[in-house]
Amino acid sequence: MKTNATQPRFSVLLLMFLLGSFGMVKGQELFPVRGFCIAAPGTAQLSTFIRFIDEELASRKVNTLVLRVDFNYQFKSRSELSEIGALSKKDVQKIVEVCKKHGIRVIPQINLLGHQSWANKTGNLLKIYPEFDETPHVKIPEKYEWPNADGLYCKSYCPLHPDVHKVVFAMVDEICDVFEADAFHAGMDEVFYIGDDKCPRCSGRDKAELFANEVNKISNHLSLKKRQLWIWGDRLLDGKVTGLGAWEASMNNTHRAVDLIDKGVMICDWHYERPDQTAVYFAMKGLSVITCPWRKPDNAVAQAKDLVNSRKQATPELKSRLQGMMQTVWSGADSFLDEFYGKKVASAESESACFRALFAEINNNQMPKP
Repeated sequence: MKTNATQPRFSVLLLMFLLGSFGMVKGQELFPVRGFCIAAPGTAQLSTFIRFIDEELASRKVNTLVLRVDFNYQFKSRSELSEIGALSKKDVQKIVEVCKKHGIRVIPQINLLGHQSWANKTGNLLKIYPEFDETPHVKIPEKYEWPNADGLYCKSYCPLHPDVHKVVFAMVDEICDVFEADAFHAGMDEVFYIGDDKCPRCSGRDKAELFANEVNKISNHLSLKKRQLWIWGDRLLDGKVTGLGAWEASMNNTHRAVDLIDKGVMICDWHYERPDQTAVYFAMKGLSVITCPWRKPDNAVAQAKDLVNSRKQATPELKSRLQGMMQTVWSGADSFLDEFYGKKVASAESESACFRALFAEINNNQMPKP
C-alpha cells in the first residue's frame, strides 16, 4: 500500500494547531475578562487612540474596554452638562467601529454618586445643579489640600434628591445607546460623603443601606434594557477589619452593602499598592469580580498569578465569578498615549509598564505548554 509522505508532517502540524488552540482557549478561560480602563480621549488624540485599540489592545487579546466618558460627550439629552470640545456621536462611532472589528466590548463610564468634584473644581453635575449636592455647606476651596477640616476629598450627589436620577439616567441611557453598550460603569468609588448629618433627606439613615439602594436603583434602571452595572469595589470592603484603610476600602460603614446589592453587579476590585487578595471575598458573596492593577508591574503580575491559582482551585460556582483582570489608567488618555508611544519617559513603575507586564503575563498563560 502506497503511503503519502506528507501525511506525518500534516498530522504533526494539525496536532500543533489543536494544542495551540487548546492553550489559547485554556488561557482565555483563565481570564474571561481581559480589560483595559482609561478616560475617553480628547478629539486631538482620537486617531492615536483608535490606532492604539487597533494595534495594541487587539494584539494583546484585550476583550473589554471601559471608557471613562463622564461629561466628555456632546449629550443631546443633557447638553448643559457637556464639556466644551467634547466627543461627538461620529467620534464615538469610530471607537465603536474599531472595537467591533476586534470583538472588544465597550463599557462607558460616568461617575455616579461620588467623584462629583476634584481638588478645587466642582464637576458639571453639581455646577449646573447645585441642589443635588449632598454637602452644600462644604465649600470648594481656592487651594485644595488634604487632609482638611471638612474631610473633603470629592463631593457626592444626594441619592435621595427627587430629581437627580431624571438627570443622570438621561445621560446614562444616551451614552449606552451611542456606544451600543450592554453594560455601564457607574464608578461609585471613594464615596466619603454619604448620609451626611446636615442633609435634610439622608441625615440619620444607614450609610450601607443608602449606598446599596443607590447601586440597586442604577442596576434596576439598566436592567430595563438588559444592561449590566459595573462598579468599583472599595466601598464594599471593611477598611478597619482588613486594614486596607479609607481609600481602597470603607471607613464609613458602607461595607455592609456587599450583602444588600444586586448579585448581577460586576465588581471591579482595585488594589494598587499591594496585591491584596480580596477577589475571592467578593466571589464568596455571590458577586462576579475582576481584579484591577494600576502602575506597579510586579503587583499586576502577582495579581494575575493569584487569579490563575484561585480559578484552578475554586469550586465551579466560585470559579464562574472570578472573571479576570483589567488594567486601569488614571493619568488621562492623552498622557498615557504619549508615555506608551515614547513621547515622554516612562518609569519602571508606570501605567504603560504595568499594562505591558500584565498582558505579557496574561498571554503567557494563553500559550500552550510544552
